[in-house]
Amino acid sequence: MASCCEEKSCEVAALRAQHGRILLAVLGINAAMFVLEGVAGWWSHSTSLLADALDMFGDAMVYGFSLFVLNRSARWQARAALAKGGFMLLFGLGVLAEALHKVLSPVVPDPVTMSLTGAVALAANLICFALLFRHRADNLNMSSTWACSRNDLIANVGVLFAAAATYLSASRWPDIAVGGAIAAIFLRSAYSVSRDALREMRRASGRARTAAAASTIVLHRTSPVRPGAGE
Repeated sequence: MASCCEEKSCEVAALRAQHGRILLAVLGINAAMFVLEGVAGWWSHSTSLLADALDMFGDAMVYGFSLFVLNRSARWQARAALAKGGFMLLFGLGVLAEALHKVLSPVVPDPVTMSLTGAVALAANLICFALLFRHRADNLNMSSTWACSRNDLIANVGVLFAAAATYLSASRWPDIAVGGAIAAIFLRSAYSVSRDALREMRRASGRARTAAAASTIVLHRTSPVRPGAGE
């Protein structure tokens, strides 16, 4: 029995160590791509690139949260997932504000910079997606992290589409539309991740109350009865 428990403990420790290495790798990739896309988006006046850059920054923070709660309880992981949902919500609203600003600012973005930067970002996110894919169902921490990576791929494809449409139409509207679509993806994911996190927090609270009640019953049953207490 002890050997079995030791084996299980070793398996959990090895899995957490593997999660840590993967999260550290994708954090570094997203931090680097945030800088690259942010500069390229500012240079090319592209809403979709700036939206994707904000997504990269948000994901880097998400992966940092995931590393922080890696060896913590399910309740901590649920709290981190809720924080991730909050960041997704903030970035989604930020991208919507940027898209509205570009509606009032008649500047056509540079499609060449958009396409080249978008292609690099797509390659980077494919690496992140591949690293996270096999661990997406391990726990809430990894599943919410994988959801961020999946959204990144959708956003990257949108940036490339916006670059092609901008080149063909010489209009700013495809870029604005894709930026708005990326914002919508953020908001939808924020809702989904936050919902799952709140559900897990309720489950953890229920388990804690059940364990506390069971402990109280055991203590009551095992407490010694003093002579004459019932007289």
